[in-house]
Amino acid sequence: MVDTLGVAVVGFGWMGRVHTQAYARLPHHYPQLPLRPELVTVAEEVPGRAEQAAEQFGFASATRDWREVAADPRVHAVSITAPNFLHREIGVAMAEAGKHIWIEKPVGLTAGDARAVADAVAKAGVQGAVGFNYRNAPAVETARELIVSGELGTVTHARIRLFSDYAAHPEGALTWRYERERGGSGVLGDLASHGADLARFLLGDIAALTADTAIFVPERARPTGATAGHSRATGGELGPVENEDYVSCLLRFASGARGVLEACRVSVGEQNNYGFEVHGTRGAVFWDFRRMNELGISRGTAYQDQPVSTVYVGPGHGEFAAFQPGAANAMGYDDLKVVEAYRFLRSIAEGSPHGATPADAVHSAVVLDAMARSVESGAWVAVDARP
Repeated sequence: MVDTLGVAVVGFGWMGRVHTQAYARLPHHYPQLPLRPELVTVAEEVPGRAEQAAEQFGFASATRDWREVAADPRVHAVSITAPNFLHREIGVAMAEAGKHIWIEKPVGLTAGDARAVADAVAKAGVQGAVGFNYRNAPAVETARELIVSGELGTVTHARIRLFSDYAAHPEGALTWRYERERGGSGVLGDLASHGADLARFLLGDIAALTADTAIFVPERARPTGATAGHSRATGGELGPVENEDYVSCLLRFASGARGVLEACRVSVGEQNNYGFEVHGTRGAVFWDFRRMNELGISRGTAYQDQPVSTVYVGPGHGEFAAFQPGAANAMGYDDLKVVEAYRFLRSIAEGSPHGATPADAVHSAVVLDAMARSVESGAWVAVDARP
């Protein structure tokens, strides 16, 4: 027996489209799922964009006001893919209206915002999912299993990197992403939030850190109209970039392991160079998002001159079998969002969380806030994600 679940998408830029496509693909990859998403409504304040989305993807209705979604009895679950500064208001309102929420990271501008959403979800008794998609890669889940099982020995140190060039062009438009009030902490919220989540997912809680940040493109041109994605703007009035292009951070984990987290949005020559290296007393594991379905693994008893083997993930790893029949058949980024959608709807069907939750978003946001405090003080800062 398959039940229909009315879903809505609030904010229809690129990520809203990715969420919508993930809902549409769920029956193909997870036919056993007892819930079938029905696209009820889409909300987007840019004139005409919601109507266009409804026509293209088959939403039953469209609106420019997300508050209409909160009041719509047909809607039981909502994807929140609006800009960061709206996450708290929309997330809390949807939870209080009894809607399950799938919300993109960083879930607001501060740890306080993330906590407000997490508290609203818990109080309302609804399910919440957060868009930490990289932890859904079968190779990443396999790496975690290797680490947790002790195959690498005791973890000694790790490096996590998130280098991108999406803001490298000096003609990149001065959108909300570069404003402190609306975009928050720049590359910290955009990329380092993923890094903080991966660090904790793989290695456990972060106990303390020290960080440094920089702005390398200090001015950009203001756009003259609505933007989508990472648009360019020329000839407009120049304005200041208010938040960070780059962050580097030294980490101390509660386990005693050490780590380095580095993220940059203006790295020329780096197209989504995301990944990690984790070293233990008996081995190591390496992952590169650009080769998402591969792991480099070193394990054994040789220690010195111990080789690294390339392992292609397959149907026995994570959710790989829902997409491909055999190892070395590639999965892609959008597939990770289908996994996320599946875990979100499974959480609703079973009444218990599967995948990343608002509580995970709080942990990530606390790390980001600690980074900001460390930059201000120039000192090591303790990380405490307790309520």
